[in-house]
Amino acid sequence: MKRNRSFCQLFLLSFLVIVITIITFSIISVEARKNNHRQNMINKRLPKRHTRGRATSPSPSPSPSPPLSTNTFDIMSFGAKGNGISDDSQALVVAWRSACKVGGATVLVPSKLKFLLKPLTLQGPCMPDLTLQIDGTLVAPEEASSWPKSSLYQWINFKWLQNFTLKGSGTLDGQGSNWWTTSSSSEPYNYETQKSYSKHIPYMKPTNTHDVQIQHSDIQTGDDCVSIQTGCSKVHVHHIMCGPGHGISLGGLGKDKSVACVSDIIVEDISMKNTLYGARIKTWQGGNGMVKNVRFSRIQLYDVMYPIMIDQYYCDKHACKNETEAVVISGVKFNQISGTYGVQPIHLACSNSLPCTDVDLIDIQLRPSIKYQGLLQQAVCWNSYGTSQGPLLPSSIHYCLRSGGGSIKRIARSHDTLCY
Repeated sequence: MKRNRSFCQLFLLSFLVIVITIITFSIISVEARKNNHRQNMINKRLPKRHTRGRATSPSPSPSPSPPLSTNTFDIMSFGAKGNGISDDSQALVVAWRSACKVGGATVLVPSKLKFLLKPLTLQGPCMPDLTLQIDGTLVAPEEASSWPKSSLYQWINFKWLQNFTLKGSGTLDGQGSNWWTTSSSSEPYNYETQKSYSKHIPYMKPTNTHDVQIQHSDIQTGDDCVSIQTGCSKVHVHHIMCGPGHGISLGGLGKDKSVACVSDIIVEDISMKNTLYGARIKTWQGGNGMVKNVRFSRIQLYDVMYPIMIDQYYCDKHACKNETEAVVISGVKFNQISGTYGVQPIHLACSNSLPCTDVDLIDIQLRPSIKYQGLLQQAVCWNSYGTSQGPLLPSSIHYCLRSGGGSIKRIARSHDTLCY
């Protein structure tokens, strides 16, 4: 009985080993067939490779880049080249039109690339909260003669938009050197000289701007951090770090007896460091037109040479001819301006024939810089009318503005019709 029981146990154990082996082999076979089928499907999708004499295994496919948000419209996806030579204007326009139809969309100009843009218009109406994010470089046409006559006053024109944001870490390169080739000459503008330089280059340059905000930027140019030129109105500049450079300027306006019109400008919450000027308005003698409703507020200065300036005798040459006509300046407010200066705390040099009117100086606190003690000069105050309110430092600012000027205001208003 014991022998039979041992034989039965041995038989059952052998039977189990055989069953387990069969099941394991079956599983391996099924998995092998699956893997073989999977590899065949992959090989069918791969392009055939022609080799010389030996077979090569396919190289691994690159890992896919993460997809952009469905609300992001990269101009590279719309045909842009990004080499700085090919015209990418149409790619931007098409990307803009697509994004314009989607709420909260972003048109992306990607970083590390350069995109040549000819004058164009990006217009609405669009869905709310449209953003143009410029992380790369936008470059204007290099030759001034390549600008069409229909687009002399603009490069990138935004039109019929609400709740629109322009932001990014990129660069806008206007390539302005050719525009200034003849302008930098010490000679007055001469049409024949301009014509000989290039028969296509217009005298007027692309500077007109309306309803614009410039904000939360760090600007270091060595020249004007913001330059507001003729034709500009309703411009709001705020939360800017400026310097080194020439500060924030309106002008020069009225050059070569031209008509200049600037109105409704607000510059506030600004930090200026190591700049030549702070808040400045500069006009040429002999010009015409009007500057009105300008406010400079809450400006902090660090070693600025001339913090507050109105100069109606502006001249960028060795000498300029005296003229009786002038661009009228009216309704300018300097409010809460403080810090240190290197030369003059204030410089108001207004026209003999058309003085500045309605100029307000409110809460001005300017102290001489220890760094520039040897350069200090007295304030310049000439033919400017308005009011001052304390506290004012230095105290001489109290006497900088004349009172009255009613008859001058009436004369000034006659120039208003040239602009508005």
